[in-house]
Amino acid sequence: MRLSDIELDLLRIKSLDAGMSASELMRRNALMRPLPKRLSKISLQTYWELGQIGNNLNQLVKATNTALKIGRTLPAKPELLRELLELLHQCRRDIASDDIQDEDSEESEDDWEAD
Repeated sequence: MRLSDIELDLLRIKSLDAGMSASELMRRNALMRPLPKRLSKISLQTYWELGQIGNNLNQLVKATNTALKIGRTLPAKPELLRELLELLHQCRRDIASDDIQDEDSEESEDDWEAD
């Protein structure tokens, strides 16, 4: 496929925005496969922060399991930790499945229009 310099620049910008290579973007568009959903910076940061909290909870689970095995006082209730981890994973799944904007909303803009 041949593109003008402007078209190539637009393709590169759009592929960066979509978080994939220009080749992958073109394949998805040509084969009518859906593009990945775009998340806001706040959603991405929240997703990352919840991952960090999950790491801390996993450390607490490990400490609780170790304490249980050697007969020490538990630092936390195992059933509460399981419940917290499931809630955290559900929050991350919910964030990952949300779009920045509903495509039908009036606020939706086409980032690729010429100025």
